[in-house]
Amino acid sequence: MQIAFIGLGVMGGAMARHLVAAGHDVTGYDIDPAAGVGIRRAASAVEAVADAEIIITMLPHGGIVGEVVDDVRSSLMPGVLFIDTSSAEPWLTTETARRLGERDVAMIDAPVSGASWGAESATLVFMVGGKDGDVARAKPLLDIMGKAVHHVGPLGAGHAMKTINNIITAMTVISTTEAMLIGKAWGLSPSAMTDVLNVSTGQSFWTSERLHQDVLNRKFEDGFKLSLMRKDVEIATRLGRETGLDLPFLEAGLRMWREADAALGPDAPVTAFVRYVEQRVGRELTDDAD
Repeated sequence: MQIAFIGLGVMGGAMARHLVAAGHDVTGYDIDPAAGVGIRRAASAVEAVADAEIIITMLPHGGIVGEVVDDVRSSLMPGVLFIDTSSAEPWLTTETARRLGERDVAMIDAPVSGASWGAESATLVFMVGGKDGDVARAKPLLDIMGKAVHHVGPLGAGHAMKTINNIITAMTVISTTEAMLIGKAWGLSPSAMTDVLNVSTGQSFWTSERLHQDVLNRKFEDGFKLSLMRKDVEIATRLGRETGLDLPFLEAGLRMWREADAALGPDAPVTAFVRYVEQRVGRELTDDAD
């Protein structure tokens, strides 16, 4: 199958390589000339989509997805399927799909959970929104790149589900960090607390996959950017506001993620959020005595 893959970064590059390994004819494009090792590269997005039957995007947000669609739309043939695996804003997704529909191009949103190691190991979880026939057409490709495909509703539902997943993680990060700093102030070892949490009801992805691996060892090298988590919190908050829900915890969390992003800069990894909280309380989440 002829596939164009736009966005060959930490996630997209690995995903595209799985498609190549499965025998598909993949042409990729990324603004970073060093991205996408092992993928045949095009000089532009327009060149990448030439003759493509399927277009897959993995980009930072829905605005960039829309810009790509504007660039390539006039080059697309009727019947192409556009699969957006980015973490994007549902309201932008529906507008992008409308513009693609003018060219008789179908779209589904299929954001992922599983982080960079999930992309590398092809164990991503896809949360998919779109029409049944379009999802069925995409599923064999999604199965190559991941371990599970969940069709959660119509177009836009996948991106809504992704932001719900990420807002739960984001708020867990806040509560876990602050709670463990209370424990540190009372003389408890962060390493010991993490071990207890991971066999107790306080266990989460953050405690099992990030604390020992990237926080307590002070590496702070997570490949997921803090700015992207802040974006996802903003999306979830907007969805809540538009439905008229009173969500004070989420509103407070949004303020903290925005403050952390401003304080730490656009290149900070998501795990560096802990540093922002540490600076606020004047205590570090380390096993060393303060």
